[in-house]
Amino acid sequence: MEPTALNVIVDNFVEMTEQFSEVAAGDGLAPLLVLAGTLLIVFAIGVFGLLTLGAVSSLFSSSSS
Repeated sequence: MEPTALNVIVDNFVEMTEQFSEVAAGDGLAPLLVLAGTLLIVFAIGVFGLLTLGAVSSLFSSSSS
């Protein structure tokens, strides 16, 4: 049976999750580096999300000046 695109994506996601969990549970500074990277990404997504919401809300708000 020919694998579909969705099956390939799900399989790759499962494999990626297993590899990241091995790295995150590794020795040394690896868990701290994974945590620091996650926090940086979450912070960046939050900042750009708020900026996007502000830009969209300014499109629909009426200003009299």
